[in-house]
Order: sequence, then structure tokens, then C-alpha cells
Amino acid sequence: MSDYFYEPRNGHGLPHNPLKALIAPRPIGWISTVDVRGRVNLAPYSFFNAFAESPPIIGFATSHERKDSINNAEATGEFVANLVGRDLAEAMNVTSTSVPAGVDEMQLAGLEAAASTLVKPPRVARAIAAFECKLTDVYQLRDSSGKRIPTWVTMGEVVGVHINDEYLRDGYFDIVAARTIGRCGYRGDYVEVSGVFEMIRPA
Repeated sequence: MSDYFYEPRNGHGLPHNPLKALIAPRPIGWISTVDVRGRVNLAPYSFFNAFAESPPIIGFATSHERKDSINNAEATGEFVANLVGRDLAEAMNVTSTSVPAGVDEMQLAGLEAAASTLVKPPRVARAIAAFECKLTDVYQLRDSSGKRIPTWVTMGEVVGVHINDEYLRDGYFDIVAARTIGRCGYRGDYVEVSGVFEMIRPA
């Protein structure tokens, strides 16, 4: 067996950077926030995941510049992470458009907002699920030499969870029925969950 090896600092030597395709699929955190004036912002982040179970901690990251989602979460101490199903994929894509601060991407994408229970930012009414979060950390990443890089991570404790009960079956969340989507790298590659298999961990 042979392999293709490269050092990222020297470039990958391929037509497109393979990193985002290799580390995939990545769930999408559709982050809703409000600024200090109460204006809504909604943006998708594929560098998103859960990092702790008890208490539940989730987070998202953005590169190149600090986005409104981070600034709003830091200013207000709150954000909501909405999960995207295949039926809302196109609307999610619309909200990735770069628009001036203060533009409501929910309205831009024709989405209905629903009030959250414990935080001020609204959630996407038709989302598969929504995690109401209280901010715990915002920090800028460093490389192995200790130099700061233009990537910021935002972490929050989940204080409330909404689940679309259409996808609850016998007490279980049915991810196949929900058709949860994930990012698979390159320009526009996504995947939807269409099947699962079971494998029990050894005792």
C-alpha cells in the first residue's frame, strides 16, 4: 500500500485542498445570535461539534476574520445552534451570503423564527433541533510555534434543547428520518444521512 504524503506548510500539491474533504462529514452548526441592539444574525458553520456531555458543551469556529456570530455571542453571552435537515439545505446556503451587519438572514432566506426559552436569540422554527447556549469561551487559536492564527473558536454550554418531535421515535432521535446534512469539503459537497449501522462497543 502506498500513500500520498504532504506537509501542509509546504502546500498539498493537489488541485484542491483535501483537508476539508478528508475530515468529513462535518455537522453544520446554524448559529443564530442577536447583537446588542437585538438585531438577528444567522450563519452556518461546518467547523462545529459537541465537546463535552455533562454539562453539554458545543462550539463552532470561523477563520480569516471574526464574524458577526462571534461578536454577537461575545457581546450578549448567548447563541443558538440549529441543526439542518435536507429540507432546509437551500435556505441554509442562502444564509451563508456575506451581508452587512444588521441584516436579518432569517428574513433573507424566508425562514420563520421561533422564540427560544432561556436565551434571547431566536431559533429556526423548522430546524431538526436547536441548542440554546450560554457562552463559556471565545479564543483565538495558535499554531505549533505559539503564533496566533486568524481562527476563532466560540464555545457554549447548552442550557436548553428543542427537538422536532416529528423525528422522535420510541424515545430515540431518528437521524435518518431527519435527513441531517453535513459538509464534505470542496466547493459545494454535502451529504445527508440516509442510513446507519449498529456496532456495540466491547465491554
